Amino acid sequence: MKLLLDANLSWRLKKLLSPYFEEIFHVDSCGLNVPASDNQIWEWAKSQNTLIVTNDEDFYQFSVQRGFPPKVILLKTGNQSTSNIKDILIRHVDQIKSLSDSSEYGLLEIV
Repeated sequence: MKLLLDANLSWRLKKLLSPYFEEIFHVDSCGLNVPASDNQIWEWAKSQNTLIVTNDEDFYQFSVQRGFPPKVILLKTGNQSTSNIKDILIRHVDQIKSLSDSSEYGLLEIV
C-alpha cells in the first residue's frame, strides 16, 4: 500500500509509518506545487495509485462526486499529535489494507 499524506499532516509521519506501509509520500515533497491544490493532490494520487490520508473534508466530497481511484482515508479524529496520528493509522492498518484491496468502496473514515 502506498500513502500520500496531505499537507495538514506532518511529514514526520513518513519515517514513523514506513515499517507498516509499502511507500509513503508527503504532498510537500513529491513534486507538487507548494501549496498544492486539492485537485492537484487528487490527480497525483490517482496517477501514482496511492491512498490519500487527510483530515480535509474536501476529499470526502471529491470521493462522493468523482468516485475512486484514488481512495481516501479521512481522519475525523480532531487535532492530534503526530505520534497519536501514527498510532491511529497503525491501529487501523487492517482496515486500510481492506480499503486498498477493495473494488467496492473508496473511502475509509477513521473516527
